[in-house]
Amino acid sequence: MFFSSKKAGPVEWLVVGLGNPGDKYAWTRHNMGYLVIDELAERLSIPVKKLKYKALTNTAVLGGHSVLLMKPTTYMNLSGESVGQAARFYKIPPERVLVISDDVALPQGKLRVRRSGSAGGHNGLKNIISHLGSDQFPRVKVGVGQKPHPDADMVGWVLGTFTGQDRKVMEEAISRAADAVTVLLQHGIDQAMSSYNG
Repeated sequence: MFFSSKKAGPVEWLVVGLGNPGDKYAWTRHNMGYLVIDELAERLSIPVKKLKYKALTNTAVLGGHSVLLMKPTTYMNLSGESVGQAARFYKIPPERVLVISDDVALPQGKLRVRRSGSAGGHNGLKNIISHLGSDQFPRVKVGVGQKPHPDADMVGWVLGTFTGQDRKVMEEAISRAADAVTVLLQHGIDQAMSSYNG
C-alpha cells in the first residue's frame, strides 16, 4: 500500500537516517537512523549505496513521494554537512527534511514523531540544525533508553550494542519507525504523531 515500483521523479523529500559508518557501529544505539533506512531499503528492494553529498543514497517512491534516502558517512557529529549539501542541491526546505535518530531520553523501543524542536543534546541533530539554519524539520526518534547509572559514560552507552532480548525489542522498533516514516510521508505529520506517539 505504501510502496510503488514507479520510477522516482524529482526529489521532494530527504529521508535521513543518522549513524556512524563502519561495521563496528552497525548495531549500536547511535545507529538507529541507519537501521531504519536499511529497513526501508529492504522493503523497497533497493540498495542505499550511491555515494553522493557525503552520504550513501538512493532515490525511491515512498508514501507517494519521490524521496532521497540518505545515510550520512561523515560520522554523527558532522551529519549536517551531508544534509545541507543535499537540501541545497534539490532546493528542499527544512520542513521536508525528515531525520531519523536515536534518543536516550526515550525508553528503549519507544518512538516519538516530532514536527520540529531543539537538538536535545544530540550532536547529529545539532549539526543539522546548524547547516540548515533551522530546527523546523520533522524527526522520527527511536528510544534507546537512558544509561544504566548517572556516572556511566554517555559515549560508551550510545556506542554500545544490542544483544538478546534487547535486540528483538529494537528490531520491532525499527520496523515501526519505518512504518512511521511512510505514514508521515503519505498522510502527514499529524497522522504519524497520533499513530506512533502512544
